[in-house]
Amino acid sequence: MTIAVWIVSGLVAALYLMAGAQKAFLPTEKLTKQFPWVETTTVPGARVVGVLEILGAVGLILPVLTGTLPILTPIAAVGLVALQVGAIIVHVRRGEIKMLGMNSVLLLLAAFVAVLRFLGY
Repeated sequence: MTIAVWIVSGLVAALYLMAGAQKAFLPTEKLTKQFPWVETTTVPGARVVGVLEILGAVGLILPVLTGTLPILTPIAAVGLVALQVGAIIVHVRRGEIKMLGMNSVLLLLAAFVAVLRFLGY
């Protein structure tokens, strides 16, 4: 089970790192074009989401890898679950139903990591 948790953690971290970097660092024009939901929130709000995604990705790997405060890993995973709940709410309000599949998968994978890391895997 430990190997599965590491594989899922690495996959989820890579996805959040890529998505977070785009939201945090893309120029405003490209950001609003690539992520239409930014119209509903704000560009600074999208930047905050991007930074939170990057921090969550780092939090999934580094604490347990280094053995320094490994409790932060499942906490980071719970944070990513909460982020996805927010994303699902935004997409539902905007009628972007096609986005819910990816959001749901990311939510479930982060929840998987959170539960198993809290259990000590």
